[in-house]
Amino acid sequence: MTTLNSTPRADGFRMPAEWEPHSQTWMVWPQRPDNWRLGGKPAQAAFSAVAKAIAEFEPVTVCVSAEQYENARARLDHPAIRLVEISTDDAWVRDTGPTFVSNALGEVRGVDWAFNAWGGFDGGLYFPWQRDDQVARKILEIERCARYRTDGFVLEGGSIHVDGEGTLITTEECLLNRNRNPQLGRAEIEQMLRDHLAVDTVIWLPDGLFNDETDGHVDNFCCYVRPGEVLLAWTDDPQDPNYARCQAAMQVLAAARDARGRQLIVHKMPIPGPLHASEEECAGVDLVAGSQERSPEVRLAGSYVNFLIVNGGIIAPSFDDPLDEQARTILQALFPEHRVVMVPGREILLGGGNIHCITQQQPAPQRR
Repeated sequence: MTTLNSTPRADGFRMPAEWEPHSQTWMVWPQRPDNWRLGGKPAQAAFSAVAKAIAEFEPVTVCVSAEQYENARARLDHPAIRLVEISTDDAWVRDTGPTFVSNALGEVRGVDWAFNAWGGFDGGLYFPWQRDDQVARKILEIERCARYRTDGFVLEGGSIHVDGEGTLITTEECLLNRNRNPQLGRAEIEQMLRDHLAVDTVIWLPDGLFNDETDGHVDNFCCYVRPGEVLLAWTDDPQDPNYARCQAAMQVLAAARDARGRQLIVHKMPIPGPLHASEEECAGVDLVAGSQERSPEVRLAGSYVNFLIVNGGIIAPSFDDPLDEQARTILQALFPEHRVVMVPGREILLGGGNIHCITQQQPAPQRR
């Protein structure tokens, strides 16, 4: 595998939008007992349902440990799902896998961002994390994709969304957090995004969703649905801790212009809940020093915005919440050409994220 010393932009590569054609989606099998309750069994059932839902639209590759190979192979019984053996620390491939970039000739390469488990020793969620920091490199090796490594620059795939036409959305809460790249200012971080994703305009939302343990990843709060249009998690309840966050984001989005000079159309997606883990669900998680503790008092950062766009489909979480059907209706109206599939997301949420967080799309080679 080639590790390049240049940048994607200099080489004519850009990050495609999620709605552009995929060759496959990547996932990682969950098993970490201090994050996933009951040894990860309920999470494994949830991940299996997500993988099979995606496999109806495009191929899926699931990274699995040697000890879980037989179990995962038996549960992921679908002809479009392949397994590869990769050691990891946990299952968040959106954040540990590569951000794929492509060029006009149809070549695909990958950006391998440094990973520090969402904050390292200042608010990070577990230690050690070096096997997770190897995931992107291993995936690119399997795919024979050339690699750009951002040594010393920490970024997670869930902290960015692009429109494929030069604009990126992120949050200050995450990218300007002292626990990611404290040596860099906003302008230097923007330059890294420009160089590695070939974007021209960065739209900074102040915060992500309340209590998001990733420090406010944008993929749980606001996403692109097409160029010039975004979907924002929303509440009209002034008592909801998300209220001020939604209002602040709306102010930024209303004033923003994208790389092509467009004013953004903002669609609203209601926030489910408030959702909390039960005593029983928390009791099923192993207690390990340095790992995120689980408590029924803590509101979960549940969001319908945490969905994945696949070839011809939308794979979105449901929460057994009264708003599930409204969320489906909104998604179907926004994506009339796609089939919306809702998959139960509670077990994934208990581990700290949702469908977009546990998937990473690989763009199909396209000549433009």
